[in-house]
Amino acid sequence: MNPRLNTPRRTKILATLGPQSNTKDKIRALVAAGASAFRLNFSHGSHADHAQRYAWVREIEAEVGYPIAILQDLQGPKIRIGEMAQPVTLCAGETFVLDADPTPGTAQRVALPHPEILPLLKVDDPIYINDGLVRLRVVARQGQAVQCLVVAGGAISSRKGVNLPQMEVPLPALTDKDRADLEFGLQLGVDWVALSFVQRPEDLTALRALVGDRVKVMVKIEMPAAVKRLDEIVPLADACMVARGDLGVELPLAEVPPIQKRIIRLAREQGKIVVVATQMLESMVTNIAPTRAEVSDVANATYEGADCLMLSAESANGAYPVEAVAMMDAVIRRVEQSSAWLPLMTARGLPTGGTEDAITGAASQLADSLGVGAIVTFTAGGTTALRMSRQRPQQPILAMTPQPLTARMLVLAWGVQPHLAPDVYDLERMVTNAADLAHTAGQVAAGQNIVVTAGLPIGTPGSTNMLRVVRV
Repeated sequence: MNPRLNTPRRTKILATLGPQSNTKDKIRALVAAGASAFRLNFSHGSHADHAQRYAWVREIEAEVGYPIAILQDLQGPKIRIGEMAQPVTLCAGETFVLDADPTPGTAQRVALPHPEILPLLKVDDPIYINDGLVRLRVVARQGQAVQCLVVAGGAISSRKGVNLPQMEVPLPALTDKDRADLEFGLQLGVDWVALSFVQRPEDLTALRALVGDRVKVMVKIEMPAAVKRLDEIVPLADACMVARGDLGVELPLAEVPPIQKRIIRLAREQGKIVVVATQMLESMVTNIAPTRAEVSDVANATYEGADCLMLSAESANGAYPVEAVAMMDAVIRRVEQSSAWLPLMTARGLPTGGTEDAITGAASQLADSLGVGAIVTFTAGGTTALRMSRQRPQQPILAMTPQPLTARMLVLAWGVQPHLAPDVYDLERMVTNAADLAHTAGQVAAGQNIVVTAGLPIGTPGSTNMLRVVRV
């Protein structure tokens, strides 16, 4: 029996690969510790680096015998300062100039190599550098340059990131680099693509035009403009990421927790996968144990019903990548044994949207009232399994699909255990296969009931309309 299939953990873990998780043995250890999927961060590393990590994950997937998802995270139009002659420390009260001069920067000035942005900066606009640790305010314009007052000082060096919290940045979400990286990722065979710095629905439309149905799309919510248009953006994606890094720089930090709750709620209402990311166990980059506050952060996201939690530097660059995954796994498991867990996740009812929601809602209620061992869904594109996951049932959701991309996509979905299975077109064969899977996966004993859901005609996407109770 596969030990990962029989896990009681419903919330998934997405781990970023990087220099500290750059061997097949280390990735295998991350899987054993509880990683469900892996992120390839295309802001760093070469194509060769990512290709090797991709190959290792696929080899390990074949070894363990169950799907492992791979997410390609595109860099997006990250705004950065130019090159510095050497690192400098700016002090509060000093003046500092941003200009178009490509020569290396000094303690008095540096280039902002984004000609479309410099002319839009106005007096009193805030400018943050290095994740907001250095804060400037525009006090005057000087031709194509802006003179700034250093409001909060700190160190800056070449190519540090810039945030403009009061501006909708006039840059497309897909840069030339992103397009080249995307084509490479599609050739590799990634399962998910995450689009960074989305500001408008058209950003997702542009990505969809390039990828078609070859990959699933995740939108990273990290810009104020995206928060304002969540109701338009979320329906266009297959999943959402609460990207709290830039979100916490672009907006006041106190705004981030309610935005996180809003995104989780909206995604769940629409049957979209939602990932919570950034600094979840940040202190484990250098320490063997996290802070109590970080443990509470992981626990709260689990209580909120997020599908998946992500580790960034903790697993990519940190000194304790395997320990960080194991810690997150332990916290999630403990929360999911808590008496407060289900009441908190189900405190607010979900809107119903037609036959599919009615069937999956009834399946969840029936599973509870009968005390069944598992819910089995048949799904071609993943819709049935995602609508079932949206209900957050107590029973494991075994998703049977003939499509490898669908199986790997569902790896990130709450409570779903995806299984590749031959296509069937006969209802009785489908029911028999469901009972066999539930038994062989170790979820039910002989004589116990399962609930089966599917769409009829079989294989028709988005047609969930069948519910059946089956004795194994």
